[in-house]
Amino acid sequence: MSGTLNKVMLIGHLGDEVKMHYFDDKNCVGRFPLATNETYTNKTTNERVSNTEWHNIVVRNKAAEICEKYLSKGDKVYIEGRIKTRKWTDDKGMERYSTEIQCTDFTFLSNKNETQQSQPSNNPSPAASEPPQQAPNSIVPDGDGDDLPF
Repeated sequence: MSGTLNKVMLIGHLGDEVKMHYFDDKNCVGRFPLATNETYTNKTTNERVSNTEWHNIVVRNKAAEICEKYLSKGDKVYIEGRIKTRKWTDDKGMERYSTEIQCTDFTFLSNKNETQQSQPSNNPSPAASEPPQQAPNSIVPDGDGDDLPF
């Protein structure tokens, strides 16, 4: 095999709201942290150990606007993309590096009813009783009324 591959697939929870940055030519970038967890049992102590890894996700243009509109802190999301490392010089002249996931595709895994049930609310909204809606970038099967996969 002579080619190379730079592909990342993550399922995790948002650690914060999507932060948007707009540019003068109507382009924009959305950034948010994504937490993935690994849990295992330590064989020597028989303790349950949990490790959290944080990933910096970068989404561009229309996809960024969709993420800003539909995602919020704690939501579960599938992210597909590639790793990119940026280099810059800080205020003190030190070279710094940042590793990010440049998102190329995503699917929302939390529906709005799950999110509303997990967050206590003082004033129930009528939207909470509506059936869950599909996120714009979710995979939706063809609606021919047949449950058969072929």
